[in-house]
Amino acid sequence: MSRLIAEAGAFLTNFPARGWLAYETLKARREDLIMVHLKGNRDGTSEVDYTVNPATGFPWATGPRNLTEPLNSVLPAWDIAMGELAAVGLLAADRHRERHGAGQLVEVALSDVAFAVVGHLGRVAQAKLHARDSPRRDGNYLYGAFGHDFVTRDERHVMVVALTSRQWKSLLTVTDTHQQMAKINEATGVDLDTESGRFEDRDLIAAILRPWFQARDLADIRTAFTGTGVSWGPYQTFSQLVEEDPRLATAMWEQVQHPGVGSYLMPGTPLDFSAVPREPVRRAPQLGEHTEEVLSDMLGLSATEVARLRRDGVIAPAITATVGP
Repeated sequence: MSRLIAEAGAFLTNFPARGWLAYETLKARREDLIMVHLKGNRDGTSEVDYTVNPATGFPWATGPRNLTEPLNSVLPAWDIAMGELAAVGLLAADRHRERHGAGQLVEVALSDVAFAVVGHLGRVAQAKLHARDSPRRDGNYLYGAFGHDFVTRDERHVMVVALTSRQWKSLLTVTDTHQQMAKINEATGVDLDTESGRFEDRDLIAAILRPWFQARDLADIRTAFTGTGVSWGPYQTFSQLVEEDPRLATAMWEQVQHPGVGSYLMPGTPLDFSAVPREPVRRAPQLGEHTEEVLSDMLGLSATEVARLRRDGVIAPAITATVGP
């Protein structure tokens, strides 16, 4: 394995970086080695997304207003952010090596990623400077401007957001609520043409808009909003996403056959490069599927040597792919 890491020249791992996996040990095989080490906490102790998220403060700011307990997200946001940051770190180290000829160890801790995002969003400064935890939970309202969910006549849910002046004016034009919003201005003295004003009077705005959505089906709302500049989107289950959303019909998505599973849509990269054609979407490899290929192509092992490693239990037996459900 050490030889394989040295041959590749770049290594990403979440195993403890000690013993034969210590950077200095691996570096002895290749001086310009790049190693990205993913950790739970900076001190090396364990942490996962569902344990670090409770510490960020967001579970106490998420959910309906009357909820009295913390609410964790089912989206592993910190794992996703950490994965993206690890890729950026590896590419940055690779660029440094290209310029200066030197490798390096890059370390990133899951808790550092999570807490950095909390800080970048201003929540740490808010708690420190104002000594308060506001904002508290606010259901599906958008913080700082107007955004809320509405139920349609056919019992679908949509999210509508008015961050910019154009979005706000477009929303009032389509829903024909200019006069009613003007009355809110008169009654409360709050300027709804500002983001802060729309946030302050969000309950009154939602109450005025709610009947418009309740009187229309999702299809009618989609037609009414098309081309108007209104910022909105439907709430969808995973099945509704697959069956109804045209954005899953773009070049990023392809139907892929997976052994033992069947055929289903898989995404490629969301990145579109003007100088590089898009590669076909490939299925995920089965465990150990390319072991022999890696050992022979990268390390130059013979068929006899690979067979010996398999016989000794160092590598798993070759996988025979089966197609179909």
